[in-house]
Amino acid sequence: MNATTVRELLKRQPFVPFELHASSGDIYRVTHPENVLLAGANLIIYYPETDRTAWLSMLHLTGVEVPSTPAK
Repeated sequence: MNATTVRELLKRQPFVPFELHASSGDIYRVTHPENVLLAGANLIIYYPETDRTAWLSMLHLTGVEVPSTPAK
């Protein structure tokens, strides 16, 4: 997992929510691109509905899950 992958997911048009998986087993849902800040080797996710902030090291991100889009 690297910052380029996360940037590409954040720039998708239209944006599709996704989940980031950490080495700890925690899963972080990204529901809006403006709630994420990439800062060097760190990623910060803000959850406005709970006023929670998650600070993650890119080194500890092990995967990403994007929901599949239904066939048209």
